[in-house]
Amino acid sequence: MNRTLDSTTGEWIKDAIAAFISESPDNRLSPDHTEPVFDAPLVGFSSGADPLYAEYVRHIGGFYLTPPEIFQRGCPGADSTQAYELVVISWILPSTDATRNEQAAGAKRPSERWCRTRHFGEKCNDALRRHVVSRLDEAGFPAVAPMLTDFWSRSDHGPYAPCSNWSERHAAYAAGLGTFGLCDGLITPVGKAMRTGSVIAKLAVEPTQRPYADHHAYCLHFSHGTCGKCIDRCPVQAPSREGHDKWRCMKYTHGMKAYMGRKYGFETSACGLCQVEVPCMDHIPHPEEGV
Repeated sequence: MNRTLDSTTGEWIKDAIAAFISESPDNRLSPDHTEPVFDAPLVGFSSGADPLYAEYVRHIGGFYLTPPEIFQRGCPGADSTQAYELVVISWILPSTDATRNEQAAGAKRPSERWCRTRHFGEKCNDALRRHVVSRLDEAGFPAVAPMLTDFWSRSDHGPYAPCSNWSERHAAYAAGLGTFGLCDGLITPVGKAMRTGSVIAKLAVEPTQRPYADHHAYCLHFSHGTCGKCIDRCPVQAPSREGHDKWRCMKYTHGMKAYMGRKYGFETSACGLCQVEVPCMDHIPHPEEGV
C-alpha cells in the first residue's frame, strides 16, 4: 500500500483488495487460462460490536462465533480486545459476464466457467484472504481470516442446518453489501453470481451504512410477492415459495464433484443455476422485473 493508512474510512484496504483482484495471477480461471475469474470487487465494513452478530448467535445457535471470539482464538498473541475495537472487512467478488452468460445457457449442470470459478476462484479468494491479513499485520493491525482457521466448521444442527460457525454472507449483509434472496443467495449491487470473503482486524474503521432495514429487502419474492424465477432454475426444486431446502441443494451440489472430475479434471461442489437467468443475476432488481 503506497498511501497513508486511513484508519477511519478504510480506503487503503479497499485499494489493496481491488489491486489484488486486478493484478494477481491467482485471479484466473485456471493456471493455464488468462481469463480472469472475477470482476472488480465491492468492499464494506461492519463493527465487531454490531448487534447483528449477537442476533446471529440467537437465531443460528450457540456454536456460531462472534467477531471477538474469532479474533481472540485466531490472534492469541494480541492484547485484550473489546468488540468495538474490531472491524469485519467484507468483500464481494463478482463473476464475469462471460461466466454468467455461459451459466445462464445451462439447465441441468453448471457450466465450465462456473465450475472453474467455484474451484479456482475460491483458491483466489483464499489467496486474497491471506493477502489482506498479511498487509494488515505488516501495518501493525493484527487480523484473522475466519475461513482459514482450523476452528471454522460446519454444523448439521439447529434450525438453519446445514450451517457453519461463521458465515461470510451474513458478514457481508452486516456490512451493507446485500440482502438475502429466496434461494439464500446474497443479492448485491453487482448481483447474486459472486463469491464473498472476510477478515477480522483490530482496526478503527467507520462501518458502512446499511441501505436497508430488512434482510430480504432486495428479493422481489419477499418485497413484492412476485418473481420466484430461481425456483424454475433449480434442477432439483430446492427453492420453493415456502423457502430453500438446504439439504436437497447440498446433496445435488456435492453430487457434481464426480461429474467435474470426469469432465474437467478437478472436483468441487457447485451448481449455482439459481444465480443466473434471474432478475438479480447482476444487479439489484427493479420491481417490474419480477413479473
